[in-house]
Amino acid sequence: MTNKKCSQAAAIKKRAAFSLKHSQSSYLKSETTSYSNMDFYYAPPSGPCRAVLMAAKTLGIELNKKQLNLLEGEQLKPEFVKINPQHTVPTIVDNGFTLWESRAILVYLAQKYGKDDSLYPKDLQKQAVVNQRLYFDSGVLMKSFADYYYPQLRLKQPADPEKYKKVEEAFAFLNTFLEGQLYVAGDKLTIADISLLASVSTFEAVEFKISEYPNVAKWYANAQKVVPGWTENWESLQQAIAIFKQLK
Repeated sequence: MTNKKCSQAAAIKKRAAFSLKHSQSSYLKSETTSYSNMDFYYAPPSGPCRAVLMAAKTLGIELNKKQLNLLEGEQLKPEFVKINPQHTVPTIVDNGFTLWESRAILVYLAQKYGKDDSLYPKDLQKQAVVNQRLYFDSGVLMKSFADYYYPQLRLKQPADPEKYKKVEEAFAFLNTFLEGQLYVAGDKLTIADISLLASVSTFEAVEFKISEYPNVAKWYANAQKVVPGWTENWESLQQAIAIFKQLK
């Protein structure tokens, strides 16, 4: 090959490399876009708060975190009650728009900031399944947690075997939902997985035997790998574990 041809080949290679690098940079920029005008009122040990944190991480949203100490009653201060009359966490304020209830927040974030509809499908039937799983998480799974564990932790009451059956029933349902699949609402990650990951990890904090439900255990292990923010969730969960130990 002549020197001229070598020079031409080198120039083409250089341009190709630059083009590839440029396209990758553009892609990465779109992948890591952050939105920092969103205030996030939260308590790290809270499962619902941890779900929003993981969703924000997944969507590339940089939150203005405003931590509240619930044990000290900071959620009852007038300035927060003015923002959220129910004085609950998590609560977001997105450029003047206020919203609370974690699963409502997850839907809002996915719809507004998702680069596509994979986390919350636009297809009505697929979306309905995601909604069903979110309602199951709130109204069945976490209700069973609150009904069984909170009286023991907060009121020092003895364990109620009948309420424990509801916990087992909830996990049996979830185990059925996950038969033959790695995600709770279809064949890919959705906000339902993120919400349930926060909830199921809360059960791990009280040493519930997730391993007795093989489909749940398989999903749980996979979700820890594929959901961004799992490490932060686990670190915050340690605070919940410490609180549970104090309350025993």
